[in-house]
Amino acid sequence: MSFKFDIKIMTMENTSIHYRNITVKGLNIFYREAGRADAPILLLLHGYPTSSHMFRNLIPQLQEKYHIIAPDLPGFGYSDAPAHDQFSYTFDNLADTVQGFIDQLGIKRFAVYIFDYGSPVGLRLAMANPEKITGIISQNGNAYEEGLSKEWEPIQKYWRDPSQANREALRDFVSEKATWFQYHEGVTDPSLIAPEAYTLDQYFLDRPGNIEIQLDLVKDYRTNVALYPKFHEYFRKYQPKVLLVWGNKDPYFLPAGAEAYKKDLQDAKVKFYDTGHFALETHAAAIGAEILEFMVTLPA
Repeated sequence: MSFKFDIKIMTMENTSIHYRNITVKGLNIFYREAGRADAPILLLLHGYPTSSHMFRNLIPQLQEKYHIIAPDLPGFGYSDAPAHDQFSYTFDNLADTVQGFIDQLGIKRFAVYIFDYGSPVGLRLAMANPEKITGIISQNGNAYEEGLSKEWEPIQKYWRDPSQANREALRDFVSEKATWFQYHEGVTDPSLIAPEAYTLDQYFLDRPGNIEIQLDLVKDYRTNVALYPKFHEYFRKYQPKVLLVWGNKDPYFLPAGAEAYKKDLQDAKVKFYDTGHFALETHAAAIGAEILEFMVTLPA
């Protein structure tokens, strides 16, 4: 009887998702954690405008076999969001914060799931820590110019001329209408989109001063495009195992961006889904199954 009770407690623990906080470089970083501490680690990096909340349907599928860690980036979700004149909102700095996060947690080896903004953050980590990376899962995580759609044209105009007028022209980028568009564009069945997902994102976007944070990151995104050749060099040199799971109707990152990975990674596996940018909202079960198949092929 005691043995059965112990097994039950262990099983319950393995299926629990824990909500934790850690101080990194003076910032409170919120993260979700699940799975056995001794299991292979999968680090989940969210994108704009969301948080680790986007992984709420994926984590339960993976946590039985893997140790899942999903932080909220500074300026997003439940992590600290200092004013833009008190913290440098650049992708280098986001990556530096996540580097501090994995160092403090003592993470030595891990696979990484990259999405949207999480892609340039995760690829910076991979370049800085090639010995730690067991594999990369890119879900609409662009790393090639072929993947940039026409939706980027107003933003690219701001990159070319970072005037106040061009900055002001992008303020609708953080509007409720724009957030709704990101979640729904390209989705065949909109009834699959949970309203709490985009309303939670909008709640954080509407915090006082947050618009300046997001416009700083929009401006700095140009550094990610400038780094694409370095990302490609990393791919060619280290040949990490890569799985691409991609919503093929993403209005921002085109399917060509997924296919382009094959130029540098011949063994990259590409799987398209009939959906938009937030593919986990509509295809979490299918993507989770694909990830489980991929993870067993990775080195220890």
